[in-house]
Amino acid sequence: MATWIWILIVIVALVGGLALGFFLARKYMMDYLEKNPPINEDMLRMMMMQMGQKPSQKKVNQMMSMMNKNAGSQKERAKK
Repeated sequence: MATWIWILIVIVALVGGLALGFFLARKYMMDYLEKNPPINEDMLRMMMMQMGQKPSQKKVNQMMSMMNKNAGSQKERAKK
């Protein structure tokens, strides 16, 4: 086989592997973040205290629902 064919095969395999690896890693991270959200109520409460606000349970619930709603709308946009 000619050398240029081997070079072409290696380049195609490299590009294909990079593309496949990227999409598999992206899918894994999306699933991981969906199962383990980066911010929970305790973290949110601590952030509010650091900003000088008194974190009542109503405020914390309101912020969590806004964040979940935003995450849901981003997920729907990603599916389109």
